[in-house]
Amino acid sequence: MTKKETNNEAINDIILEDYYKLSIQVSLNGLSFCILDSIGKKIIRSESYRFRSRLNPFEAQKELKAFIKTQAITDYSFSEVIAVHRNDLFSLVPKVLFVPGELPNYLKYNAKILANDLLEYDEIQSFDLVNVYVPFVNINNDIYDLFGDFEFKHHATVLIESLLASSSTGNEPVCYAYVSPEEFDLIIVRNKKLLLFNNFTYTTPEDFLYYLMFSLEQLEFDTNEIKLRLFGAIEEGDAVFELCQEYIQNISIYIPDIPDGLSFEGPKPADNYLVINSL
Repeated sequence: MTKKETNNEAINDIILEDYYKLSIQVSLNGLSFCILDSIGKKIIRSESYRFRSRLNPFEAQKELKAFIKTQAITDYSFSEVIAVHRNDLFSLVPKVLFVPGELPNYLKYNAKILANDLLEYDEIQSFDLVNVYVPFVNINNDIYDLFGDFEFKHHATVLIESLLASSSTGNEPVCYAYVSPEEFDLIIVRNKKLLLFNNFTYTTPEDFLYYLMFSLEQLEFDTNEIKLRLFGAIEEGDAVFELCQEYIQNISIYIPDIPDGLSFEGPKPADNYLVINSL
């Protein structure tokens, strides 16, 4: 990728190069962004915005434009911009079975795709997986118009790479649930291997529990032994947490660490996990 051409600014006879990095996460339920000072290795801003209801891609595009304007994101000059697309239009493929010319065939059985949809894929090289998905093309176009060349990836790629990298080498499985209002991602890992990844939409805590328990049952895990780690937009005492606690003995809120070498002042923004870990 080549970066957008910008004018350097001279202050006190010192030429300041672009050294900020931007990551933006876009979904049909909300937006978030993160700005990194790549010299000081410090996250200087991290904000999120939740829509009142689930939108369509064109409505989300309008919200993104307004969000970028109100947050004055374009006041910065960036050396690198990363967009993270969060949706359920994806499929994970073992690398040994992956053929780039067969992208529609990997998606057609578990995602509704149209003939004119643009399909993309991320290689998760450390774990021999390929994530095939449908990005929000209209949103990509807007980001390009604002910032020039940029990188984009799917949110499942970010979650898999970060959670597997940080998981232990023990033989006991750990079930992570990355929670947002109305949707959550379920990731089960053991010994740095991915056993399950799926995205679910839910309305009530009972919906959440059903998908969780069904997934554990399919993998034949004992609910008295499995470790459940909830993170994102959830806290102890929430209705989802309280209900899960009735059925899962080993349950806790997972507080992710900031990636190695980075610093962030203030409360750790668990709901901005995707943008921080995509940098």
